[in-house]
Amino acid sequence: MRKTVLAIILFCAAGMALPHVSEAASNNTKNFGYLDTKTNSTFVPIRFLSEYAGASVKWTAVQQRVDITKGEDHITLYAGSTSASINNEELRLDAPPFESDGSTYVPLRFVSQALGIQLSWQSDISSVNVAAGGKQTRLPVIKRGTLTEPVNSQVQTFKVGGKSFTVRVVTVNLMHPKVQLDIALAHNTVGKVEELSSIAKRNEARIAINGTFFDAYTDDSYKTPYGWIVQGGKIKKHSSGDRKTVFIYDANNLSELVAGVEFPERYKQGGIEGALQVGPRLVVNGKVSLNVKEEGFRDPKILTGGGARSALGITSNHQLLLVTSSGATIPQMAEIMKQAGSYQAMNLDGGASSGLYYNGSYLTPPGRQISNALLIKY
Repeated sequence: MRKTVLAIILFCAAGMALPHVSEAASNNTKNFGYLDTKTNSTFVPIRFLSEYAGASVKWTAVQQRVDITKGEDHITLYAGSTSASINNEELRLDAPPFESDGSTYVPLRFVSQALGIQLSWQSDISSVNVAAGGKQTRLPVIKRGTLTEPVNSQVQTFKVGGKSFTVRVVTVNLMHPKVQLDIALAHNTVGKVEELSSIAKRNEARIAINGTFFDAYTDDSYKTPYGWIVQGGKIKKHSSGDRKTVFIYDANNLSELVAGVEFPERYKQGGIEGALQVGPRLVVNGKVSLNVKEEGFRDPKILTGGGARSALGITSNHQLLLVTSSGATIPQMAEIMKQAGSYQAMNLDGGASSGLYYNGSYLTPPGRQISNALLIKY
């Protein structure tokens, strides 16, 4: 409890970032905060104040000045300066606002206190819960200076229990403005199968990895996918009572892993843009964590059988890790995902389904057609 309170206090001692109000917001514009590790300050975009705090924001380029008005309160800040004022009372900021990629970023603590914004930190998804003006939202926070290229592909080697595994790792910066997540069904239809590369090309995706388990061995033309599948905010496959882990993300690319029993209620709350239910969970808050019985897996060899594996991980800095490996058991894959930098991670369908497509070709070719896939477009 003491650690949680301390984390919230430290976070609220930081600041927050906002883009110029004059900017036209595109569909790929994302709201997120920057954490400046040098000053331990968090910053966010001006658009965010207008949308979630009910504030009026004005940017004056000549003076590099930001004027924020809410009710009778008026705040003035200057990019690059620690000088500020609330209702004409001069104050000094702990960290100055700054400009980055056409946006002006202002300190969160100062603005939140002045505008009556309530904050609470959610460490498992590195986000702050923001309540203001009758609205609530979750704002992802990333380290300043880490939003570089949208994706990166590497071959890495990890040692687990005396055995070395050479794996493919594709890292996706989820908060990058060019990155968009999507879920795709084979031939856009539940129960069909299709080549992973074909699914990617048809949906104009740069990256694709296989998704949920499905009935690959039936002779029927309808090959049932297992687990919840959500695409474009709409449920494509129901799976009531399924306890396996679900990967979910919203329109802001804020991604997380939730327990299957919690998913229906989370979906009712709104905001889920896409979801895939697979499991088992591999990493929880940076530590290997396996509870296959709790997730409903009954195969006695689930933890001992080795084979081709696919998995996804989420880092504490909002990066998505897509990983494929050969010859690994579930416990070994969990350790691989931890070493790769996952703060949260889960298994995807494996065996002959395991496949990873990147920029027009396979990094890991699947051995069969698949039912559905997680896509990255940019």
